[in-house]
This record gives sequence, structure tokens and C-alpha cells, in this order.
Amino acid sequence: MLTKRQNLLETIRGGNPDRFVNQYEAFAIQMANPISMRSPMPQYGEHNVVDAWGVSRSYPIGTPGAFPDHDEAHILLKDPTKWREILKAPQVVFPEEEWKPFIEMANAVDRNEYFVTTFFAPGIFEQCHYFMEISNCLINFYEEPEAMHEIIDYITEYELAYAAEVCKYIKPDALFHHDDWGSQLSTFISPAMFEEFFLPAYKKVYGFYKEHGVEVIMHHSDSYAATLVPYMIDMGIDIWQGVMRSNNIKELMEKYKGQITFMGGIDSATVDYEGWTDEVVAARVKEACEEFGKLYFIPSASQGLPMSNYPGVYEALTREIDNCSKAMF
Repeated sequence: MLTKRQNLLETIRGGNPDRFVNQYEAFAIQMANPISMRSPMPQYGEHNVVDAWGVSRSYPIGTPGAFPDHDEAHILLKDPTKWREILKAPQVVFPEEEWKPFIEMANAVDRNEYFVTTFFAPGIFEQCHYFMEISNCLINFYEEPEAMHEIIDYITEYELAYAAEVCKYIKPDALFHHDDWGSQLSTFISPAMFEEFFLPAYKKVYGFYKEHGVEVIMHHSDSYAATLVPYMIDMGIDIWQGVMRSNNIKELMEKYKGQITFMGGIDSATVDYEGWTDEVVAARVKEACEEFGKLYFIPSASQGLPMSNYPGVYEALTREIDNCSKAMF
């Protein structure tokens, strides 16, 4: 029997997996390090928690996650041309002594079984709209393109500095990077604009990780992003995690076979809700596994971590994926 890590590599390389990769089972996700520990994130029910960039975020009761506070009082960057006066990248360089507990956590992982996986969020696009509110951000791509290029370059330099420290001390095998690029029905910006503003930045970031020993790049965007897949491939993404059914996954798999793996196929909203049932979970899992097959596909809810909003859903998905493995392999 293949290890979880081996089975994933067989799946994404078109080899001979002996079962479905079951959601995040192959990834030992490392959330904490000296850099992230200095950037507070709101816990469930907390409001107006300020992170290391100066962005205020809240996590209201009854919502699936935290989001920036974008009322007039809390927008950090109202004029993108003034970004040099407002934006100060968080510190990334810390003494080796501060990294020791996190090095020990990574070293405790069996790397034959799992990928030691660095987690990074928010990504470059999200960081832009975290600073300035999403509607303002999208307008600024048209009205202040020069400033937006400069801001993206600044964020990219921060991510590269972050990556250098993580690769130096943790030596990750994989990267799990978040950046939502669309709604359920469309991308937030056109493919041409995405290519202009974001492709060069991501080629730098993902190229750096690959050059420093990271074997698998997994990018989360639980959205429509079918028109961006060629750029995902160009920037070095191995797994697009969060792919929703609105993307016509079957068509994408046929078009880009062997170039990228699609992880998702089970929209979280169809299984992860109040009153969910095992029967519904089983039906959605069976549908995805039978439709998308054994290679270049990883069955998973679209949500971007090994968790669910309602208790028991993630575990039910795991059981049903195992059942499909038994039936189909």
C-alpha cells in the first residue's frame, strides 16, 4: 500500500494510485511560525482584530470565516497612490531560537507519509483588497494601474522574504497558498488583466518555492477560475484546490490533462449546512468520484482547510471517499 504522500504523487503525475487521495490527508499543514504568530487573526465571534499589516478583521457569529472590516473608519488604504506612506510590510527575519519550536514540529512529521506543508494566506490579490476594500480595489486596476503594479510588487517582495525564512528553517515539501480569484460564476478581473497584474508576481513566488525544495504547490481558490487555468499552469501550480462545479471540471480535465490536478468537485454549500445528512454527503462524493476519475483529481469539499462549518461533515466526506476507493480501485 502506498503512503499518503506516494499516493498523491501517483495521482497528480498520472501514475498508479491505489486509492483516491482523501481530501487533505497527505498534507501536514504548518499554520504557525514566528512571522504568523505576530499577526493576530480574529477567533469566532471576535471583531476589529488588527493584523501585522494594520488590516482590521472580524469573524462574526454565524459566518464561515473572518473578513476585513471595510467600513469607512477601517479601510487601511483609501488612496492607492499614497501606499508608500501607509503600507509597512511585517517583519519576517527573527533569530533562529524563535524558529526552534516550529522546526521541531516540522521534524516530527514523517515525510515519507506526509508533505510538510507551509500555509500562506491571504494571497496577493486578496491582500490588495484587504488593504482597500474589494470594490475600490477593482476600480483601482483601471484608474490607478501604476500604483496597483507598485503595490503588487511590494506584496510580492514581502512574500518572497517570507518564503526565504520558511524555506531556510522549515524546509517544506509543499505549499498551500490561498487567494480567491473569483465569485462562483466569474473571475473578479479579466484573464488579460490577471495576466498583466498577477502572473509575473506569482511566477516569482511559486518559482522561488520550487527552487528551494518545495515539491508540490497547492493553490486554493474556491471560485470560478476556469479561464485562469493556463496561468495557473504557467506559474507552477500543481493542484488547484477548491475547484467548484461551476468550472466545468470535466472539460478542464480533458483540456489540461497531465498539466494540473483539480482538487474539489464537491461544493461545500451542497454538503456543509445545517441539517446535512450522510445520504447527501454520500451522493455528492459518489457523483464526483465517478465523474472525474482516478487521475489528476482529488475529491474534496471546496473549502480551503481540512475542516467544515458544521460538525461531522468533514469526517463524513472522509468516510465516503474511502468507500468510493473500495468500490472503484
